[in-house]
Amino acid sequence: MRHFLVTTNGQKDPDFQCTEHIRIYLEEHGCSCAVQTGEQIDVSCLQEIECIIVLGGDGTMLRAARATASLNIPLIGVNLGTMGYLAEVENSNLDLALTRLIEDSYTRESRMMLTGQKWPAEQDTVKGNEKPYALNDVAIVRRGALQMITFHIYVNGQLLNTYHADGILIATPTGSTGYNLSAGGPIVEPRADIILLTPICPHTLNTRTIILAPEDTIVVEIAANNRGQQQLVDACFDGSERISLAVGDKLEIRRSAKRTVILKLSRESFLEVLHNKMNTN
Repeated sequence: MRHFLVTTNGQKDPDFQCTEHIRIYLEEHGCSCAVQTGEQIDVSCLQEIECIIVLGGDGTMLRAARATASLNIPLIGVNLGTMGYLAEVENSNLDLALTRLIEDSYTRESRMMLTGQKWPAEQDTVKGNEKPYALNDVAIVRRGALQMITFHIYVNGQLLNTYHADGILIATPTGSTGYNLSAGGPIVEPRADIILLTPICPHTLNTRTIILAPEDTIVVEIAANNRGQQQLVDACFDGSERISLAVGDKLEIRRSAKRTVILKLSRESFLEVLHNKMNTN
């Protein structure tokens, strides 16, 4: 690889010391390196870019994945945050990681994404007519007063279940170590293609995660609760982009045709990485 873009979370690298180190190192080794330091990535400038180096944490990686989902440009993350499941490279091994990128000594992992659409459809879903995407998850949670939400869940047109819960989480394998894990869901190998359906704080004792096929289409309908109260709900894509829902609205969620490519430098298996993360944080 010879053409790179560095995108930086300014809160994690406030003096841009790490950003500048990467730029100088790459240019000294005969590579081109563009730098973008805002929260948004200007995709119009990425025609020749072969790799995007993302500085920050997993949240920064998720934003970069959504912004570049249609470009098929691989990402690699430098962890300036905490857990860093997505951001593999640590600051202490930065030069070695850059050398391996230049020498094409890496593997590519293709990760599935989710997309969603509100019914009845709106013209201004999130960005004009563009459907939102999620690499980690779609969290459908209450907005405003603390109250239980009633959901009807349909899979491929058939009613699966009615939940009374604080929310519903639809996650990818990549997102299984995030909100899904905190909600009691299972950890899944991130290269798999499955969909996880996990209720958030369900008001029952026997509700567990349901694992669905990647081809399945999920529809979440916001139903009236027992008191007939109006329920205001947000569908949050990777905790960022939001679609507002109310009683009677439906959100259709399915696997996206777009995927995120993440570069891996470590030869450690996912289970080894998971073990190390859980025992050092």
